[in-house]
Amino acid sequence: MAQSRSSNTLLVPQAMAALDRMKFEVAQELGIAIPQDGYYGSMATREAGSIGGSITRRLVQIAEQSLAGQS
Repeated sequence: MAQSRSSNTLLVPQAMAALDRMKFEVAQELGIAIPQDGYYGSMATREAGSIGGSITRRLVQIAEQSLAGQS
């Protein structure tokens, strides 16, 4: 995946690989083709934002389900 420029820091740095795997799994579930080289230059900004939003919604749903199961 492309290098991140985010200033967010993970509480558990080892979780980065797991998060990346989860992003790819969610993208695959949603039928989103991820470029092998990580280059999104040919994609419109609106389309990239829509994909990011879809992945984020699914990741939040997974987290909510996980938290609900821990109660």
